[in-house]
Amino acid sequence: MSRTADVIRRSREEKGLSKEELGAAIGVDKRTIDRYENGKSEPSLSNAAALAAALDISLTELAGVATQGLDLTGHWWAAWQTWLDDVERIDVHPLSVAQDGAVLALDGSRARSVQEGSYEWRGQMRLWDGESLMGWYVATDGAVRSKGTLYFALHPHGSYMVGSWVGLSQAGLVIRGWGAIARERDQVEQVIAELVATDGNLRAWPKRPN
Repeated sequence: MSRTADVIRRSREEKGLSKEELGAAIGVDKRTIDRYENGKSEPSLSNAAALAAALDISLTELAGVATQGLDLTGHWWAAWQTWLDDVERIDVHPLSVAQDGAVLALDGSRARSVQEGSYEWRGQMRLWDGESLMGWYVATDGAVRSKGTLYFALHPHGSYMVGSWVGLSQAGLVIRGWGAIARERDQVEQVIAELVATDGNLRAWPKRPN
C-alpha cells in the first residue's frame, strides 16, 4: 500500500467519514475511494487537492511526506489537575508521544492505577501552525468511563506545552482541569503548579527550574 493510500484511509477514519461521504465531498463514487485506499489508483491533482481540503490536511501530508519542524516523538511527563472524592490533586505520570506529520498519538498506559486515583488512557492531538495542539483522550481501563477533549499551547522551542482538558470523569459529567506536558518531570511539576496557582492566567512562559 502506498503512503498516500494509507494517509487517505487514516485521515478519513480520524474525521469519522464513510467512503461514500468522502466520495461525495470530492465528487467521486465509493469505488474510486476504495481504489485510492487500496493503492490501486492515485488521485489526479484536482482530486488530490479536493481530498486534502476534505480531510483537512496539506497536499504534502496527503503525499505521505512528514511536515518539517519540531519532532515531538519520544518520552514526556504529563501533569493534570484532577479531583478524587472532591479533593483537588495533581496527577503526574510518564507519557509516550509518537508524531506522524502534524498528528501526535498519545500513550498514557504508564499512568498510575485506578486504585491510586488515575487510569490508563490514550489520545491524539493535531499540531496547528507549530503552536497549538487540539485533540481528544479516552480511558483504556475498562472500569473507567473518562473521555474528553484537549487543548495545548506549545512552547516555541517545543520543550513543553500548557493547556487544559474538558470531559467526563468520576467527578462529574463536564469537568475541566489544567494540564502540562514536558520533557522533564521537574519542569512539568513546576508548570502545572503555576497554571493552577494563576488559574491559567500565565503572562509569560514559565522558566525552567534551576
